[in-house]
Amino acid sequence: MSTERTPPLKKRLFWRLLGVQSAVLIAVIAILFVSGFVVNFSNTDSTIETLRKAVSRDARGRLTLAQTPALRDLRRSEPDFWFVIRDREGHRLSEGEIPFEYADIGDALDRIGQARLGWNIGDPDRPTARMRWADSAAGKLQFTTGTDSPLSPLLIFYAASLFLLKEALPILIVIALGAFVATPLVVRRSLAGVERAARQADSIDVGKRGGRLTADDIPQEITPLVRAVNGALHRLDEGYERQERFLADGAHELRTPLAILNARIASLPASSYKSELSGDAARMGVIVEQMLDLQRLRSGGECFAEVDLEALARRVVLDIGPLVFAAGYQLEFAAEGGAAPVRGDRRSIERALTNLLQNAIDHGGGKGSLHVSVGPAWVDVSDEGPGIPAALRERIFEPFYKEHKESRGAGLGLSLVHEVMQLHGGRVSILDRATGAGFRLSFADAAARD
Repeated sequence: MSTERTPPLKKRLFWRLLGVQSAVLIAVIAILFVSGFVVNFSNTDSTIETLRKAVSRDARGRLTLAQTPALRDLRRSEPDFWFVIRDREGHRLSEGEIPFEYADIGDALDRIGQARLGWNIGDPDRPTARMRWADSAAGKLQFTTGTDSPLSPLLIFYAASLFLLKEALPILIVIALGAFVATPLVVRRSLAGVERAARQADSIDVGKRGGRLTADDIPQEITPLVRAVNGALHRLDEGYERQERFLADGAHELRTPLAILNARIASLPASSYKSELSGDAARMGVIVEQMLDLQRLRSGGECFAEVDLEALARRVVLDIGPLVFAAGYQLEFAAEGGAAPVRGDRRSIERALTNLLQNAIDHGGGKGSLHVSVGPAWVDVSDEGPGIPAALRERIFEPFYKEHKESRGAGLGLSLVHEVMQLHGGRVSILDRATGAGFRLSFADAAARD
C-alpha cells in the first residue's frame, strides 16, 4: 500500500484552476493568432523589407532593383503591386499604378521616419499606404508602398514571441496570483462545515455514544459521506447496546448456576481438589460481577456518598484473604492516618479494589506478599512478582486485553478499575517499583495534589 501523502485540496484546486485558466487563455490567443488579430501575416512592412533587400545603385548612382526570388514572387502574386523609392538627393524609383494621393507625397515627409497613410475608419475606400525610411545597400532610402506581402516565418515567430511576453505572460501572472489568493479563501469557506464535522467526529468516544456529525454547511458532494458515517455510528451504537445487554443478561443467568456450584463445592470433603474448585468458582464469580458492574457503571447507576477508604479496604482485605492465602501469598495491610473519607460509589470502589487484588493473585508469581496501603484519598495494591513490562503499560487498561491469551480471566478487571476511577474524577496509575507490580487508586482529592 502506498504511503505517499495526498496533496492538500487547496494545492490541487490551485493547480487545476490555474491549468484550466491557462488552457482557456492559450485557446483565446490561438484563435486571435489564427484570425490575424495578434499578428498580421501579410502587411506593407514585409513588402518594404523585400524592396530594401533588392534595391541597389548602378555605376551612375541611380537606384535599381535586383530580381530577387522574393520580389519575383511578390510581382507574380500581387497584380496591383506598386511602390516608390527615393533618396534625399532626388533619385527616385517607382513601379505600378501609384495612387495620385501618394504620387508626390514623399518630398513632404523627408523629416518623418515612418507613417501610415490613408488609415481612416470613416473612409474605408481611401487607398492606404506605408512610408518608412530604412537603411539599404543603396544607403538610407524612403520606401512608400500600399501593397501587402506575406511575413516570413522568422518575423511571425518574433511577433508572436513579443506578444506572448508583453501581453499573455502578464495576464497569466495576474491569473496565477488571483488563483493563489482566492483558492484558500474559497476552500476555507466552503469546507467550514467539514472542519466542524471533523471536530465532532474527533470528540466521539465509545463511552459517550449517540454522537452524530452535523450536515450543516456541508458541500452537497460530501453530504453522502456524512450520512454514511452517521449511519455507521448508529449501527455501532446498536451493536454496543446489544453487546452490553448480552453481557448483562449472561451475567444474571450465570449467577444461579454459580451459587449452586459453590454450594456443591462447599459440601465436598476438604482436599486440594476442593481448593482448586473453590478458586475456579471464585474467579468465575468475579468475572460475572465484573460484567454486571460494567453494565451498571455504563448505565449511570452509581450512587455517590461519603466512603471511608480505610474501612472499605479493610473489609475487602478480610473478604478476599482466604483466596490470597490459598494461592500461596501472605497479605499485609497498612493504613496511614486512620480514616480516609472520600465521596464515591461504595460498590464500585469495592469492586475496583477487589479486581486489583485478584489481578495481583493471578500475576504475582504465587509467592511473597500482597500489600494493601491506604492513605488520604488513595489506596495502593502491590505484589512481589515479575512486574509489568514497559511495553504493556499503555494497554493493560483496555477492555478484554490479556498479555497471554491462554491466561485465566477475561481481561475485564483492570478495565473496570479504570472506568471506576474515571467515574470518580480520579485515576488509576502504575507505581514505579524495583520489584513486582503496584497500582494506586487516586481519588479526586489526591489527584488534585499530585
